[in-house]
Amino acid sequence: MKITEPSRDIDVVHETDVLVVGSGPGGLAAAIGAARAGVSVSLLERYGCFGGNITSVGVEGFAWYRHEKTVDTEGVGIEFEERAKAMGAATPEPQSDSHALDAEAFKWVADALVTEADIRPMLHRLCVAPIMEGNRIRGVITESKGGREAILAKRVIDATGDADVAYRAGAPTFKTPKHEMMAASVMFSMTGVNKQKFIEHIKADPQTYKDWECGEWTVETTGKEDDMFSPFLRKPFKQARKEGLIPENLDTIAGTWGAIYDTGDLTYLNLVHLAGCDGTDPDDLSRFEIEGRRQAMLAVEAMRRYNPGCENARLRNFGGTLGIRDTRKIDAVYNMTSSDVRNQARFEDSIGIFPEFIDGYGILILPTTGRYFQVPYRTLMVKGIENLLVAGRSTGGDRDSHAATRNMMCCTVTGQGAGVAAAISVQHKQGFAQLNTGLLQTELLRQGVRLQ
Repeated sequence: MKITEPSRDIDVVHETDVLVVGSGPGGLAAAIGAARAGVSVSLLERYGCFGGNITSVGVEGFAWYRHEKTVDTEGVGIEFEERAKAMGAATPEPQSDSHALDAEAFKWVADALVTEADIRPMLHRLCVAPIMEGNRIRGVITESKGGREAILAKRVIDATGDADVAYRAGAPTFKTPKHEMMAASVMFSMTGVNKQKFIEHIKADPQTYKDWECGEWTVETTGKEDDMFSPFLRKPFKQARKEGLIPENLDTIAGTWGAIYDTGDLTYLNLVHLAGCDGTDPDDLSRFEIEGRRQAMLAVEAMRRYNPGCENARLRNFGGTLGIRDTRKIDAVYNMTSSDVRNQARFEDSIGIFPEFIDGYGILILPTTGRYFQVPYRTLMVKGIENLLVAGRSTGGDRDSHAATRNMMCCTVTGQGAGVAAAISVQHKQGFAQLNTGLLQTELLRQGVRLQ
């Protein structure tokens, strides 16, 4: 059965040069990049805070891949980390040469970055449809407490993570088959942990990345990762299954802890892995939000019973929503390949670099040797739709390349590149396909991006 929605006039509530839809690491970087290039920018977000995966989901390990010899991204992404450190919103990360971001405090950091860049904040608005004139996007329609509204823009950046705008505009997209998608996660934190006792236990029985490979998981590494320390937890959950606390068939509760504070907070617990969740299906999202919280509470109880230092601990908070790793990707003008991210690809239209870090689909390669690849402008470009770029984990690429480019710091690379490209496009009245990449790269360099 179908109903016919009556036609109606929709108020245009705002017009801007560049509209960024979604404010995760890619969208926030895009908005800042565009604003610093000198155009008017509006940042649209469905929740009440900016930061996306960092804040709404609670993924605090922003650059946990970084080690002594890593040649890392430079640009807005590093600024997120440095600004969080300066504002007391970060703590040293246990397994790497980086800082974990405090998910709650980073909401305030993101507010400051948006305000200082004179970006128009547009929180609590869900993008529901693109506004199209033929194959040209003119803006988006939103739903909110204010009803249905239209926002017009000269250029639009889709940073939804799911390529929602591109897909609804008619651009070609594809998804990994559901049974092959990377698992979703419910992130959570605990409080009341005895830090000294917890750390003493970790030091007495340190876990490595090789320990990830056991039972339910197989992991491809280069070998150099196998003996490196990892804040990995499996034994308390194995014991909980043996004792009947966790069902024997629920063997996916395991994973990493992110940071532990003197206050007894143990944060960024990445222990719940939910296979078969399509983040573009609201029924899947509903089912797995509930199932994920159920599994998280099993994990909390297992930690209380079987992990020294957690005897008096309890749940502190869940992330605000599921962490989704894998949904739609655009069929871009250039789709990155496994060879690109494994073999230090170089591109004339580079918009930034990312270290040789591949994490997903059973692959874990850490950047410990100084190797890196360049990210091309063309991987942001949507086929068939004018005035639209995509940033974040929806950029074009195959499975292995997605396991690299989906990571939050790389999302800032594609985000800042997209934002600056949109600004240059407006200023020089050039379409994205005709954009002078020399101008784009010059502005990216001015903004502190490393291109090569």
